[in-house]
Amino acid sequence: MTIILVDDESLALQYLEKLLNQVSDFEIIGTYTNPYIAKKHILQKKPKIVFLDIEMPGLNGIDLAEQIQQSLPNIHIVFVTAYNEYAVKAFELNAIDYIVKPFQLSRLHKTLQRFQVNEIHESHSMPTVSMNRICAFQSLSFTRVHEGIEVLDVRWRTSKARSLFAYLLHHRNRYVSRDSLLELFWPETDQEKGKTQLYSTIYQIRRTLAAIQFNITITNHENGYQLNMNDVQFDVEEWEKALLTHTNVNDANLSVHQKLIETYRGDYLSEEDFLWAEHERERLRVLALQHLTKIADYYESKNKFGDAISIYLRLQKIAPHVDYSYFNLMQLYSKIPDIHAVEQQYIHLKVMLLDEYGVEPKPAIQNWYVDWLKSVAVGDQ
Repeated sequence: MTIILVDDESLALQYLEKLLNQVSDFEIIGTYTNPYIAKKHILQKKPKIVFLDIEMPGLNGIDLAEQIQQSLPNIHIVFVTAYNEYAVKAFELNAIDYIVKPFQLSRLHKTLQRFQVNEIHESHSMPTVSMNRICAFQSLSFTRVHEGIEVLDVRWRTSKARSLFAYLLHHRNRYVSRDSLLELFWPETDQEKGKTQLYSTIYQIRRTLAAIQFNITITNHENGYQLNMNDVQFDVEEWEKALLTHTNVNDANLSVHQKLIETYRGDYLSEEDFLWAEHERERLRVLALQHLTKIADYYESKNKFGDAISIYLRLQKIAPHVDYSYFNLMQLYSKIPDIHAVEQQYIHLKVMLLDEYGVEPKPAIQNWYVDWLKSVAVGDQ
């Protein structure tokens, strides 16, 4: 397995290289202090794993990772940082791990083991034929999977056609009345003219789907339409079915749950201005929060506090107005221990509650924090 290392600090780069050379089955094929040169060679050599320092002048590791993944979507990224604040962004970019300086050989072993688990899971799940998928977490997009993931550049004739398609997708495999479509998309248009525009827009959608070779059909009923997915996958549907299938978290299915975390890139159609999606958006968000909490509890039960913290940081970004994420992070940070992080989470909680609800933290949280401060003071004596 091939690895490339990128870090603008030459001493840190040399030390990381020295540690990785002690691990078998992996070959370092390049080390770079210049991120621009590194990008060129990564795209040429196509390594399996890239260790990227986040804090680099000119082009930081986060931006470099995004650029690399546009051309090499299956590449595995490991972020290297001196600060844990980048954890959420790292996992948004589908990184297999992030490690905090100074490096430890045992931590690197864990990172590479995680990569090997991902490789096994991907080899078992990799389709042998091309598969078309629609994605609706965060934004509406179309992908084709065949020896990699290709994000399709879909050319919609009008924004109305895209919006109408999204609405029919939202109601997939169900009948949608013509009158409801006219009321929603052409509310101020004469009915006959509205019907003409509806027919024209449905035609545009069919042409667009045919152009990208997606086997989705829109069938006419007497007074409405029905969108049928046929053999096209839908990430929201797959994600929810997997949640119902894997209700528990254990060592055997942990890689599946990690994949589910990666699939939920953001709230349902959150970047789209669709008011009709709000109820479904909230329902799916609740399921995502429950899922993340379950995984964090699993990590905590295994005394993997760092992993649990990463999960709660992700949860906090999805739902910043949920108070229990702050309190759970306070408790987890106290076990590491990280005194500054505990205090920071309590301050963030107070500010959030005051700004959003005009209230103080719950008495139980305040009492825990006071007791914790006392224990810290005693420990310093």
